[in-house]
Formats: sequence, C-alpha cells, structure tokens
Amino acid sequence: MIITMKEILHEAMAGQYAVGSFNVYNYETIKGVLEASKEQKLPTIIAFGEKYLHNMDFDTVYALVSSLSRNMEISVALHLDHCSSLENVYRAIKAGFTSVMYDGSALPFEENVANTLKVVEIAHSCNVSVEAELGSLATGLNSNEGTAEDEEVYTSPRMAQEFVAKTGVDALAVSIGTVHGMYKGEPNIRVDILKKIKERVNLPLVLHGGSGTNEKILRECIQNGICKVNVNTEISVYTLEQTKKLLNNGNKNHLSEVSLSQILYVKEVVNKYMKLLKVQY
Repeated sequence: MIITMKEILHEAMAGQYAVGSFNVYNYETIKGVLEASKEQKLPTIIAFGEKYLHNMDFDTVYALVSSLSRNMEISVALHLDHCSSLENVYRAIKAGFTSVMYDGSALPFEENVANTLKVVEIAHSCNVSVEAELGSLATGLNSNEGTAEDEEVYTSPRMAQEFVAKTGVDALAVSIGTVHGMYKGEPNIRVDILKKIKERVNLPLVLHGGSGTNEKILRECIQNGICKVNVNTEISVYTLEQTKKLLNNGNKNHLSEVSLSQILYVKEVVNKYMKLLKVQY
C-alpha cells in the first residue's frame, strides 16, 4: 500500500525508531527494496532522485512501485529525493508520488523558505508530504548526489526552528557531519547539534548520508530525533562489487540471471539497514 511519508515518519517518531529511505534507479533496485521490506514486514520509503530521470521518468517509477507493491501487506512511501526544480516537484506529484523533497539548501535562507512554502502549499493540497533541507553535506567517495565543490554547512538549530515555523514542512533534513557517498576518513558526526535541533523542532528529522555511517552513531542519532535515514551509495557500490565478482567467475551467462542476482544484492544492503533502524529506543 502506497501512503504518504508523513504517516510513516509520525509512527516512527512516536515509536522512537527510524525508517530507511532507499534510492532506486531501475527495476532491480525497486524490486530489491520492496522484497526486503516484505521479508522484514516493515514500512519503507522508496526514494527516486531528480538526478536519475535519465534512467526512468516519474510515471514509470510510479507504475513499477504501484505494480510491485500491490499485493504486499506493507506500507510504502514513494518519495522524490533531492529535487531543486519546482517544475520536477510538481511533475512528481502529478505522477503519483506521495512525498517530495524540495532541496533549496544551496539558496539563501529566505529564498529557500519562499520556494519551500510554494511546494508545501501545492503538495499538501494533493495530500503529499514535504521534506526540506537546511544546511548542506559535503561529498564523499562514489557519490552520485553531490559535487566535489559541495561544502559542509552544519544546520543552525535556531534557523531550523524558524524555517519549520515559516514553511510547515513535514520533515527536515539536517546536516551534522554525514556526507553524500562513502566517508573518505573518520567522520565527525555532531550529535550535539542534533540534540539542539530536536529541542527546537518538533517534527521528524532526516539524516542524509547513511551509507557507511557507524552503527553506534546511527543509534545515537535515532535516539535524538532522526526518524528517516537515507541510503544510496552503499546500495550502488555493493551491487556493483558483487556483480563484478559474479561476472569474473563466469557463473552467469545471461543478462536475465544477472538481473535476478542484482535484486538479491540490493536486498542484502536494505535488510542490513532495516534490521538496524527498526530497534526502538
């Protein structure tokens, strides 16, 4: 059943756990995420980023998710991830996405507020939830989300409070030291900043850059308000590594067999995070 992200995250917030948001790019990734969710009997958020529109369009993503989840007794939110284009936000809503993330984090504060408010007004009128971002993440290894020029800017707790009050968003992505991609060195995750944000903001908080983040740190973040953890790069890296091994060993000689194997590789990563995030604190 496809529902809004707001419904899924409010349950997570009340239960003090987090839900995984897993990026998809094709049939294999969508199928892998949904099968893991079915096995774990847990809700999931399927995230499709603006950057992957060269892989599939919004209508195709919605059709696949709707078809593959139809007979599954699990809650699924179909989420537009990291979208800086208002036009694409509206196209995703029209296609049937139940959640959108307008990413105006690179803009001046007031412009980010103004654009996010436009998205909230349209989305909420269509029963679609909205995530926004304040602060920005640096780019790590193997990332397909950011650029080498991206700089880390920690989220200001005071500005987070003001931003939420002015926009009425349903979830806020915060920057506390994680990166898009895999870490190049030992990360410095600022849980102290997260605690201050939680004191000022009473809504689900989102952690982008879940890939490769230390499990102990993830648990501490969940204890302090994180209700959604984004995972993208680890799915891609692991699936590519396993596919290379498969092909080098000569075990498969048809693309259809490789496709089935890739679904299993995606499931392995998603299962790992679902088991970690479902713990109540």
